[in-house]
Amino acid sequence: MSMLIRLAKIEDLVQIVEIYNQAIPSKKSTGDTVLLKIEEKIDWFNNHTPEKYPIYVAEIEEIIVGWISISPYRDGRGAFDHTAEVSYYVDNKHYRKGIAGKLLSYAMEQCLVLKINTLTAYIMEHNTASIRLMDKFGFERWALLPKIANFEGKEFNHTIYGKRVVS
Repeated sequence: MSMLIRLAKIEDLVQIVEIYNQAIPSKKSTGDTVLLKIEEKIDWFNNHTPEKYPIYVAEIEEIIVGWISISPYRDGRGAFDHTAEVSYYVDNKHYRKGIAGKLLSYAMEQCLVLKINTLTAYIMEHNTASIRLMDKFGFERWALLPKIANFEGKEFNHTIYGKRVVS
């Protein structure tokens, strides 16, 4: 079974949102607490231009099984134009197949063309799978934001991982 990674198209937004919404109940992968509607993500999608801040999808047999976005870090502040945030999500039915790693690797390779020197990732400290992925790809924990996520009265830490991807 081969996997294709390609730029996302607006027609992919339904599956992108479906995959994202799968992550919300886990309380590990996002701070969102209610399911999102496709209409709520149209501007977000349109602001991710292929030339600078793309969204890539992973497909197996023409079905989207995961996605990754490269987003501005501190948008509009020129000193940070070469730094970006990476976010990735994998369809629950396709966990533990290496999809997130392939997406992250692909995004990192694209950074040279995108003129991005540094990637950051914001990860809930109890999301051990994502932390292992960050470690595997040489990201380092750069910051701890203690107890800033509150899910139904239970507080969690948020961590910032980073990596210089282009010398």
